Amino acid sequence: MKSRVLKRVPLNIAALIVFVVMIFPVYWMVLTAFRPAKEIGAETPKFLPTSVTFENFKNAVDIDNFWEFWRNSLMVAVGGVGLALIVACFSAFAVARMQWKGRAPFILMVFIAQMAPWEALIIPMFLIGRDQELLNSLPFLTAIYFVMTLPFSIVTLRGFLANIPVELEEAARVDGCTRFGAFRRVVFPLLAPGLLSTSLFGFITAWNEFAFANTLLFADPKQDTLPAWLNEFSNGLTVDWGATMAAATLFMLPVLLIFLILQGRVTGGLTSGAVKG
Repeated sequence: MKSRVLKRVPLNIAALIVFVVMIFPVYWMVLTAFRPAKEIGAETPKFLPTSVTFENFKNAVDIDNFWEFWRNSLMVAVGGVGLALIVACFSAFAVARMQWKGRAPFILMVFIAQMAPWEALIIPMFLIGRDQELLNSLPFLTAIYFVMTLPFSIVTLRGFLANIPVELEEAARVDGCTRFGAFRRVVFPLLAPGLLSTSLFGFITAWNEFAFANTLLFADPKQDTLPAWLNEFSNGLTVDWGATMAAATLFMLPVLLIFLILQGRVTGGLTSGAVKG
């Protein structure tokens, strides 16, 4: 027993080092958000808080159209992810449960789309938006986020569906359910953890996306999303680091809260519905 514990010590130390490296930028961001300006610009950094101020948060919130930026980010993130989940749910079911001509090429196409570097598509998307007069339009950005999150959603939900025994669906059909009824009554409740985890990843992707938002919404500042809003704290000469870190902290809070709310449901109860009738 003692030798087993000793063997895990190097692994635990490595895990602790990785944790510190990953969490330190977040800690420094939050710490800077609450620091006075004179401490932020000090030559000798202090790693523990010595004084606290909310002035940086006031400067961040006082920017014009602050709540419009929040609304814009929520609209494009929730809209794009919601549409992707609806389409991906039925697409993943067709891939996982049905045999049809072109199924293998479709799966290959989805994997290729998932691996595509989306930054390389900014110029084509800009040209399409310009030609169709869709630039500076939140619905156009929502459609792009829908396309960005759709391949991952299909692949992920297909994996969750593959882990749900097909016998449960067949039993429901023997009891008189249609195929859609079996999916709605049996498969869909068991798919809930997959939907939650997929929606969480998609929301984080859309919420944090900057390049498309900054490029496609360039002409109307009121249409900016929160990542583009963070640019408001810098100009060609100076950067207000206190307000920038406060804004970044506010930007992080929704994702953190959503993760804390959903993480228990994502990791638990994948097959619990199978024994509840």
